[in-house]
Amino acid sequence: MNPVYVVTDVEVDGPTPGENSMLSFASVAVTAKGRELDDFQAVLDTLEGATPDQPTMDWFRSHPDAFAAATESPQPPQEVMLRYVSWVRALPGDPIFVAHPLAMDGPWMDHYLRRFAGIRLLRGPWQGERLFYAGGLCLRSFAAGKLGWPLWDCAPENYPSDWLGDCRHTHKAIDDARAYANLLSHLMGEAADR
Repeated sequence: MNPVYVVTDVEVDGPTPGENSMLSFASVAVTAKGRELDDFQAVLDTLEGATPDQPTMDWFRSHPDAFAAATESPQPPQEVMLRYVSWVRALPGDPIFVAHPLAMDGPWMDHYLRRFAGIRLLRGPWQGERLFYAGGLCLRSFAAGKLGWPLWDCAPENYPSDWLGDCRHTHKAIDDARAYANLLSHLMGEAADR
């Protein structure tokens, strides 16, 4: 394999794919040695019939810059997801989906890929094509295992700034995806040093 790690962050207006909408997402593709290859970011129109979750919207009110970034100049989800599939397929290697945590970002990306591009996020015992290799990588779990930290301590505010490439965790999808890509590179570098 020639792995390319596609580190992804989503911003949503509620907890449930389909009942709520994914507002924006970003992916940063890096090599196993941490070299950034490319990035992808998009803001999406909300889903017809979906409704925002009030507690999520209350949280966004306290983070107006993040909300502005997640809602400015939205595009139709089908156009975005088809472009994303083409972008992933053009990467120079075998794409592995990475998120912090996988259980949050993965279901959203799978829902949108299935609904708008007719493809699954990950391989499983299901019919149909998949975009990424195997089961993906949960960066939060990887960090807990590598660092020997409790899972609940593996959060952006607890990582040293240089592990995140001195990228602030802003809740803007591209900023957070890039910070997590730096974290992955740091942790993989530590693994190579052992």
